[in-house]
Amino acid sequence: MKIDIEELNSVQRKIRVELTPETVTSEFSRAYKNLGQRTRVKGFRVGKTPRSVLQGLYGDEIKGQVRSQLVEDSLGEAIKGRGLQIVSRPEIEANDPEEGRGFSFSAVFEVKPDVNVNDYSGVEVEKVRLSVSDAQVDEALRRLQESHARLEPVENRDVVKQGDFVTLDFEGSIAGKSFPGGKGENYLLEVGGGRALPQFESAVIGLKVGARETIQLTYPEDYPNREIAGKAVEFSLIVHEIKQKVLPTMDDEFAKDHGECASLDDLKASIRTRLGNELERLQKEELKEQIVNRLIATHPVTPPPTMVERQTRYLMERYQNRVPGQARPESESPTSMEEIRKSMEARAMRQVQATLLVERISQLERIEVADKEVQERVDQLARAAGDKAKSVREMYSSSDARDELRAQITFDRTVNVLLERAKIKEVDPPAYKVDESGEKS
Repeated sequence: MKIDIEELNSVQRKIRVELTPETVTSEFSRAYKNLGQRTRVKGFRVGKTPRSVLQGLYGDEIKGQVRSQLVEDSLGEAIKGRGLQIVSRPEIEANDPEEGRGFSFSAVFEVKPDVNVNDYSGVEVEKVRLSVSDAQVDEALRRLQESHARLEPVENRDVVKQGDFVTLDFEGSIAGKSFPGGKGENYLLEVGGGRALPQFESAVIGLKVGARETIQLTYPEDYPNREIAGKAVEFSLIVHEIKQKVLPTMDDEFAKDHGECASLDDLKASIRTRLGNELERLQKEELKEQIVNRLIATHPVTPPPTMVERQTRYLMERYQNRVPGQARPESESPTSMEEIRKSMEARAMRQVQATLLVERISQLERIEVADKEVQERVDQLARAAGDKAKSVREMYSSSDARDELRAQITFDRTVNVLLERAKIKEVDPPAYKVDESGEKS
């Protein structure tokens, strides 16, 4: 077998393979033998059909099979022998083989580029000096208090006001005709909560329990539902009940019941510790992001287009499925989707560059992930998935999925090593100036 490899560019190769007549003849013989053993031809026992008969019946089909087999076997051997890391489907050019004659073909494909990295230890990064403030602890405490609030019926009034929670029925119409999503029964609305159209929430203020009222409002031109965007809508409303939010008293008993702490001071200390741990985690991730950005900036690498396109498709799928079962918003026009794809392409480009660089560093540092560690991560993901654990295990039963998981673990481990060796400079947080309008600059 003769092999010639041409470097078309840094990530594209063209390989030419020439096979001897003996190799071609041997493959034809094997193909006809297998065909004869599995094919029944009238007038002949299975396995006894003369080759000339088989050739007359299946000659074209056999040529195609031999062509595919010769290309598959020899190309695989050539790629493995040359140590090429192929990342795209090869584009094959070949004629049909003929017995007793040599066979040649060419294949064009993309490969991972040669990546040279140096000075990757001791990367200089900046860590902003931050600490958990009393205001942040108070805000977390307030959210905890809010999460345990209860709704109680309002007894001393029957008119809706800002901040109420009301149960109501509504039915909307445009020029006397109903529209999808325009009707609801026993709908719980927080007046002023911002979950409904602001004009709708404002119109509910002042309504009286048990009295059917009609309100009119105009939807914004940029409203996601194009069917009602910019149109005047009439709603028939009736409020059934008014409730108000009652917050639990913030004291030692609250800390015992909802914070598993002996006192309110202990609960605040626990919250401060939790926020501090989260702050440290976020800062660690930001430092790793700085390291990766510095690597990309100091080690230019051209990623294979196929890898970038594959990652772009993955990011687009994640974007479009960001809310399971939710259709793409109607406001996302073809133009806006093109802009989103461009943004995803840029992000994919950077991610692939990072992958190639960190992968090379992991090889230089001999960072490996054992099969046992991959299985432990699968078990961890399955436990976190709860009732979807079976689906997670099925997904990672394939070798491709496990290889991707291994690569992710290797990436994370390598970046952690780089963080341990990084030169971290602590800096003060930026000082903000506040103008007369109250805006930071």
